[in-house]
Amino acid sequence: MKVGVVEKPGTLKLAEREVPAVSLSDDVLIRVKRVGICGSDMHIFHGKNPFATYPRVWGHEFVGEVAAAGPEAAVSPGDHVVAEPIAYCGECYACRQGRGNVCQNLKVSGVHVDGGCQEYIVLPAKQVHKVPSDVPWDSAALVEPFTIGAQASLRGRVQRGDIVLVYGAGTIGLTVMQFAKFNGGTVIITDIVDDKLAFAAATGADYTINAAQENVFDRVMQITGGMGANVTIDAVCSKQSFEDALLVTSAAGRVVEMSFNETASEIAPLHITKKELDVCGSRLQTARFPVVIDALKRGALKLDGFITATYPLSRMEEAFAYVDANGPNVRKVLIDMEQ
Repeated sequence: MKVGVVEKPGTLKLAEREVPAVSLSDDVLIRVKRVGICGSDMHIFHGKNPFATYPRVWGHEFVGEVAAAGPEAAVSPGDHVVAEPIAYCGECYACRQGRGNVCQNLKVSGVHVDGGCQEYIVLPAKQVHKVPSDVPWDSAALVEPFTIGAQASLRGRVQRGDIVLVYGAGTIGLTVMQFAKFNGGTVIITDIVDDKLAFAAATGADYTINAAQENVFDRVMQITGGMGANVTIDAVCSKQSFEDALLVTSAAGRVVEMSFNETASEIAPLHITKKELDVCGSRLQTARFPVVIDALKRGALKLDGFITATYPLSRMEEAFAYVDANGPNVRKVLIDMEQ
């Protein structure tokens, strides 16, 4: 079978490997149909992911059809499935708290272990989730990215009536925005690119702010009558956006940080204590796949226009180059493993 490998930073190649086989009672062999290129895949390609090892089959956003399954797997050949790309030990403190996404021994597909850019892959059944067979493969491939937005909304405890500020209308910011809306929030979203803000408005944002043209703090205070946002979710992930989030959030509000930025921010504790803010991180997801799949079944997610481009596996290098060249205008690029 063919696989897509980041051989070393800056080098992609197609390789041939043996098709894996089901060996354990809960194994699932998946014939991969689509693989999404994520920003983290680009970081691995450019050697900027400190957790990645090489060579590595890339890809943590992938969907496919069950080709074979062990007797204890709750899926059958022919089922359409999406893959949960995290493996956790189930025994460490984080896992015992139900938060395997930050497991002490966490393994992420395409980062620590080989990912989904291969024609066939074997996963344990607990990492495999069924989707309706009438959902197009392209739409199913968006489930994993939307779990990230669903997780941020969960961490921010977004509820009906909350005013939610989302920094950044990129792919992740858009998934955050849609799940904040799904949970009943009124959403303000910022960016510096008008086309991205227009897409956000078309897919559910109640207010948009071009941060290059308006003062975000002043505009949010105007919208909220001086209260501030009840929940601020930072998908820009810069030093400044984190600092600003603490200032623009209301008393008793929540700030959710999604960044892996190692640059230290300057934060006066007063801004946290005076308003008794809850400040937390959001990484990957915990039990969000069923939530997103349910929202998908109900037609609650607006997916039209989310796929920016699709390439066959044979043009994988061209796909990565396209993302590099068009970064701000790319929402999701897919590799079609059927072509």
